[in-house]
Amino acid sequence: MPPALSAHKTSLPKHVGIIMDGNGRWAQKRGLPRTKGHQEGLETAKKIVAHASDTGIECLSLYVFSTENWKRAEEEVNFLMTLIRNHLRNQYNFYKERGMKILHSGDLDRLPDNVRKEIILAEKETENFDGMKINLLINYGGRNEIIRGFRKFLENGGNPDNLTENNFSLLLDNPEFPDLDLLIRTGGEIRLSNFLLWQSAYAELYFTDTLWPDWSTGDFDQAVDYFKKRQRRFGGVPSE
Repeated sequence: MPPALSAHKTSLPKHVGIIMDGNGRWAQKRGLPRTKGHQEGLETAKKIVAHASDTGIECLSLYVFSTENWKRAEEEVNFLMTLIRNHLRNQYNFYKERGMKILHSGDLDRLPDNVRKEIILAEKETENFDGMKINLLINYGGRNEIIRGFRKFLENGGNPDNLTENNFSLLLDNPEFPDLDLLIRTGGEIRLSNFLLWQSAYAELYFTDTLWPDWSTGDFDQAVDYFKKRQRRFGGVPSE
């Protein structure tokens, strides 16, 4: 349920989602292969994850690889799969030192076996950590998540007459996450691109032209400050 309405400014967002857009364009502007942009983007992600944790963000969702990204060149897709696998394998101490809990959203079935195994292992190894929760969206699409959730409902013998927003939310990939408070998209595009469609129903939207590899901790703070100034009504009228 949404929080009680208030005329006062909003506090720190509990759940922040980031569409990390612009890696390929960042590389192309410099005459570099797109893969170099993804490498730089990974370093930026690591920096922002650490800063978000220090800031006090409870949940952070990162759009790593969408269900539509399979349309890209095979070389780029293979590079991204290797980058994801190696990151999960090599950065365990980074997450452990900060007590970060790794979770995954998306359809595991289409991912390569070695990537799927690394995701499952990262979730298992960090499941008892009590720091910031990091939701890695890999082979994720908002529509796909909703369809998979409804299939679970039917497979469990659910009666459509008893279906509510609350009990359907429990069938999504990570029901322990609250709805998205702040959605950030870098790279200049102004669209959701199938990102956490159900969870974004009342998210505050923050778009910036800055390409993801150029994104800084100061940029993140600016986005959070923008959120704090928003008056969140959730369709109602705030009390004075």
